[in-house]
Amino acid sequence: MAASPIQNRMARLEGAYEQVSRRLTNIDPRFDALDRKIDLRFDALDNKIDLVEARLDEKIELFRDTLDEKIDQRLMWTVGVIVATWLTTIAAIELHH
Repeated sequence: MAASPIQNRMARLEGAYEQVSRRLTNIDPRFDALDRKIDLRFDALDNKIDLVEARLDEKIELFRDTLDEKIDQRLMWTVGVIVATWLTTIAAIELHH
């Protein structure tokens, strides 16, 4: 007794379904491995970014301290020059009278 065309088609579809199922079963571990690999890379990248951020924070703090010192020094010189100018002007006015 020969198999009917429908049975042949069903057998082919079942075979194709089993093949697709095997392929999908094989793909899952590959995606898991890829996912772990990507996670490791992102963790390494996060660590590098944190390191760069810490270095930048140090540099900014050093720059801020240096800038504060320069501003304080320039302010003191400016105040000193203004006071000296006032004293000289007052002395000139007093000595002129």
